[in-house]
Amino acid sequence: MKASTQKNIKTLGITVFVLIVLNVLGSLFFHRFDLTKDKRYTLSETSLQIVKQVKNPLSIKIYMQGDLPADFRRLQLETKQLLEEFQAYNSNIVFEFVNPMENGEENMDVVKSLYQKGLTPINITVDDKGKQSQAMVFPWAVAVYNNKEVNIPLLKNIMGASTTQKVIGSIQHLEYSIADGINKITKDKQKKVAIIKGNGELNEIHIAKLLRQIRESYYIGPFTLDSVAKDPNGTLSALKKYDLAIISKPTEAFSDEEKQVLDQFIMNGGKTLWLVDQVAADMDSLYNQAGATLAYPRDLNLNDMFFKYGFRINPDLVKDEQGSPIKLATGEQGSATQYQDFVWKYAPQVYPTSQHPIVKNLGGIKFDFASPIDTLKNGIKKTVLLQSSQYSKTIGTPSEINLNIVTEKTSPQDYLNKGNIPLSVLLEGSFHSAFENRVLPFKENSFLAKGKPNKMIVISDGDLARNQLDKNMMPVELGYDQRTGNLYDNKDFMMNCINYLLDDTGLINIRSKDVSLPLLDKEKVYEDYTMTQFITIGLPILILLVFGIAFTYLRKRKYSK
Repeated sequence: MKASTQKNIKTLGITVFVLIVLNVLGSLFFHRFDLTKDKRYTLSETSLQIVKQVKNPLSIKIYMQGDLPADFRRLQLETKQLLEEFQAYNSNIVFEFVNPMENGEENMDVVKSLYQKGLTPINITVDDKGKQSQAMVFPWAVAVYNNKEVNIPLLKNIMGASTTQKVIGSIQHLEYSIADGINKITKDKQKKVAIIKGNGELNEIHIAKLLRQIRESYYIGPFTLDSVAKDPNGTLSALKKYDLAIISKPTEAFSDEEKQVLDQFIMNGGKTLWLVDQVAADMDSLYNQAGATLAYPRDLNLNDMFFKYGFRINPDLVKDEQGSPIKLATGEQGSATQYQDFVWKYAPQVYPTSQHPIVKNLGGIKFDFASPIDTLKNGIKKTVLLQSSQYSKTIGTPSEINLNIVTEKTSPQDYLNKGNIPLSVLLEGSFHSAFENRVLPFKENSFLAKGKPNKMIVISDGDLARNQLDKNMMPVELGYDQRTGNLYDNKDFMMNCINYLLDDTGLINIRSKDVSLPLLDKEKVYEDYTMTQFITIGLPILILLVFGIAFTYLRKRKYSK
């Protein structure tokens, strides 16, 4: 046997041996390498813990397949690559992309069935070199696990944003959306949410959409404080079994006994989400012959309690130039009533500026007759989550609210050093009881003067969690304004608050992940379209062609001698 042949066999044997060793080591030690600068494909520890919960086959259908616009092809690719990461860590996770518009004759039936599941399509305008066309896209995924099903939204609504901006925001939230969906159907419910009743809070039909969303992840139940008068200790014991209490727009004053129950619930570690109107005013009362109503302070007997916790909701109203749109009748043309859009300054349209995970990357959030929140120094950490714009100020009450305000002329000088008013605040720390060093309304053997480490969120507008009702008196999506057709991010904000207060998996922290998405300048591409095509498509082919010719020429020259 020739020496060269022996050498080749030896080299082949070494190569095969190395490959076998590498395969054995690869099966024993699992690791994936993410070479992207922003580590967009590196799953967070929270996501990895959620993936470990999947013990049985989990199927995910993504309804983004077929001839998609460029922006949605990018969202499709990012979704696919992220799901491949989830699948790499747990083979029980399987996914497929489906084209809901594949069968032309059955399209409407498919659209109807998806719509009934809550998967609403979006119609977008596709701009291709100045030529515009319409396209229908279903930016949704559906996960199925152990006969349970959950819808996963892949496109984030950002009011007023372009399709490209919406896709960028959606990619930022992609890991959170998918991980949250998987967590909902694989994790057994553990936490309990109490909806406090008995003091004129919002009816269930007005918070139906919020309740439905909460029910997907947590146990939920109404909790009435009426029994406090007869058995305060029993009521407190029952409330302590819950993890979170939501107080949504009470309109009747709390008794001292009811306050002690809520106070000791907080001292024992219970989370609270306060949605409180300190001023009595609502839009329905404005639609009358005079087009006016009286806004007056509402006494809920909670001020001393709030003061002790480190905040105060003032009985004033916030007037903001960055208000929500409102349609008002301006006259008649023939037999038809003419309507015009105005800015309603008592409905601030708030865009979060904080980088806190609760509000990061959220769009506009609509308030109605909000009040300013003051924070007090008491050792509790306070984070302003939402605040009015710099062109806002407070209006004292009682005062008349009139629809004619929409024609008011103002200037920036009217709001000098008055804006950026806190409307929602997160408080974290060990709270002191509102009844510390005071005579207790009822005797309690386990009374705590200082509580365990805790957190609560305060929102100075009870209507922020209120969904509107359609003409059939059925609830519409939380955040959807039927008068203007705008969809605000109220639902996402509310759920982020609840998830943050109850989150024991760290899921909310995934929202802090930043993904860098460089974009092409479309105008510049259109200007040099032919050159761009040549650089991206023709040039690589030309380089390969030149290389092939040169390689063939050199090879012939070498071996022809």
